[in-house]
Amino acid sequence: MRITQGCFSFLPDLTDEQISKQVEYCLSRGWAIGVEYTDDPHPRNTFWEMFGNPMFDLKDPKGVMIELDACRKQFPDHYIRFNAFDSTRGFETVTMSFIVNRPKVEPTLRMERMEVDGRSVRYTHYTVR
Repeated sequence: MRITQGCFSFLPDLTDEQISKQVEYCLSRGWAIGVEYTDDPHPRNTFWEMFGNPMFDLKDPKGVMIELDACRKQFPDHYIRFNAFDSTRGFETVTMSFIVNRPKVEPTLRMERMEVDGRSVRYTHYTVR
């Protein structure tokens, strides 16, 4: 199963050259880039671990790509994503987010639905590895 979160998630994996072009696009708009990683890509897990601090005031995508290489070396079998932050309104807003690394084997997410008293429905989510 392929995890689909963020921009480009329904496309084939981006090459490093394509990732660099997207970073260049973000930097040209003054957005800061943050690198995050996780081994639990469940849709309700919105808090991934940060790899370093967000990179403010960068002008060249090479700095972001160096961080990506370091994160890939440290966490080769994790999901890694870039978040682009726009601070023009005075607070950080995630403007763009996309996955840049996936594990070789992706987990399968399964959901079970159970009807309970009072016409209520409860859902249970499982990660199958």
